[in-house]
Amino acid sequence: MSTLVLTVQCQSRRGIVAAISAFLGENGCNITDAAQFDDMETGQFFIRTSFNPETGKSADELREGFAAVAEEFGMEWGIHDSAERMKVLLMVSNFGHCLNDLLYRWRIGALPVDIVGVVSNHLTYQKVVVNHDLPFHHIKVTKENKAEAEAHLLQVVEESEAELVVLARYMQILSDKLCQKMSGRIINIHHSFLPSFKGANPYKQAYQRGVKLIGATAHYVTADLDEGPIIEQDTTRVTHAQSPGDYVSLGRDVEAQVLARAVHAHAQRRVFMNRDKTVVFPASPGAYASERMG
Repeated sequence: MSTLVLTVQCQSRRGIVAAISAFLGENGCNITDAAQFDDMETGQFFIRTSFNPETGKSADELREGFAAVAEEFGMEWGIHDSAERMKVLLMVSNFGHCLNDLLYRWRIGALPVDIVGVVSNHLTYQKVVVNHDLPFHHIKVTKENKAEAEAHLLQVVEESEAELVVLARYMQILSDKLCQKMSGRIINIHHSFLPSFKGANPYKQAYQRGVKLIGATAHYVTADLDEGPIIEQDTTRVTHAQSPGDYVSLGRDVEAQVLARAVHAHAQRRVFMNRDKTVVFPASPGAYASERMG
């Protein structure tokens, strides 16, 4: 029996939780996990509910029945089968720590996605990708061919049926048109604890300012560079005795962990867009379990 996940976002009003619970109960569904948030500032309500259809109703039958409830409350909603893994396309340039981390987590079953390929503007990691039995797409990007390169990228996205694109240290700026077309479907890792130290070489900026914490930020990509809604962040402590190179090495570990957590949250439908911010619910029990260790 697959666990299904209901996600709902709508204007806050009385009776939403009661209506959802009543519908699931009347259709023989047992709620196993639920998280909700009522944003007093935006007036938006968010809920993510995991449940088991114990009487054998299919996801399609439940979607058909829930449509009336959704219409009454003006919901943006979805019912998702947790056994159906999200298809993810990775993109990388010449820094491979995030790519290798995601591939490893995927290989041991710790990342609940299906990686459908890797796109790169360099050939640096072609062998690594091919050794994982994944398609490798080399799309060279120059000032002259940027539009053509993005058209090629969109073709790869469509043909692979990728639902999410992950920029695993992909060092090219995407066009406004592409960002708008794939809004909420591209995650980037920024090697800084945003909103501080933006732009080129943030670790050097942090070093020059003598910071005691460095970090990384995973966010959705928008037309505003490094200004997209933040999904996940973390930091690590440094001291006056460490060099810029130490900052980079320590930062790599944080980047990989932060990006993996952001992808995990998105793939499990735990992230909701809330204007320029996000609502990120905690993982359900057992969500981080790996299929195998090592």
